[in-house]
Amino acid sequence: MTTALYDADCGFCTASARWLERRGATAAFEPLQAADLSRLGVDGDRAVRELPAVLPDGTVAYGADAVRATLATGPAWMRISGAFLGLRPLRRPAHALYRWVAAHRHRLPGGTGACALDG
Repeated sequence: MTTALYDADCGFCTASARWLERRGATAAFEPLQAADLSRLGVDGDRAVRELPAVLPDGTVAYGADAVRATLATGPAWMRISGAFLGLRPLRRPAHALYRWVAAHRHRLPGGTGACALDG
């Protein structure tokens, strides 16, 4: 089972995880703060900047790749959306969009000052 970690201190991240759950994503959503990162093989420093997802084979995906892996656990429309993010012409824009969202999550719906990334 894919485990998607999210920043429980960030309202935007928490709301996003809950939104995906309500719409049928079957990934295990776990707060980053409660996870045993070393056991999962997650780079803690990177995890605060990019959503990590631990895949069933133990591989860790970050950022847009983690979003894609999480979408792949949902209903058909999510799986199709995730598959599009993996297409060669969309990979670079997907990563750029992910970086923009991560950098501005404190300004997005549900976001607060606690969501802001340092530096």
